[in-house]
Amino acid sequence: MRIIAGQYRSRLLVSPPGTTTRPTSDRLRETMFNILGPRILDCRFVDLYAGTGAVGLEAISRGAGHVYFAENAAPALKSLRTNLTNLKIGGGYALEDRGVMPLLQRLAKASTAMDIVFLDPPYDEEEAYTQTLGFLGSNGNRALLATNAVVIAEHATKSKFQPADRYGTLTRTRVYKQGDTSLSFYSPAADKDA
Repeated sequence: MRIIAGQYRSRLLVSPPGTTTRPTSDRLRETMFNILGPRILDCRFVDLYAGTGAVGLEAISRGAGHVYFAENAAPALKSLRTNLTNLKIGGGYALEDRGVMPLLQRLAKASTAMDIVFLDPPYDEEEAYTQTLGFLGSNGNRALLATNAVVIAEHATKSKFQPADRYGTLTRTRVYKQGDTSLSFYSPAADKDA
């Protein structure tokens, strides 16, 4: 696993042993960032269920203004912290080690509008998807997403559970399938493109 492009291009990332943490593949990360294109530069990016931090680190490498990581599994956190240290990233990020909801609640309370939110819970945890996307799409949390924000959910292509087309104010605008994995793109407004 490596950084695909930008300042840290080709730098290797560590991940915990075993299969508990499932990092987003290099190929899928490259495709997602190619789709996002210039939106990354100076954006406020959130990497939820961050695992090794590969997605958020890719955003930093490509010029994101600030990246927020949320991860609470000890082995994944250790890898994420090691990756930040190995890349010598001293600022431009915040790490919430209590998990996703504490980070989202803190950002919502601060009325900090995010430009891009990426979430990649374990594929079989339907409740994690519905709770997170529901929180992001709720009327009470509108200030959490910038007007032209995009929310991206990584999920299994062929699974009993598939994310819904709508979560409150969030509407799915695009689904990109790559093998066994899909990316669902959501916007707070139905007429916005991902």
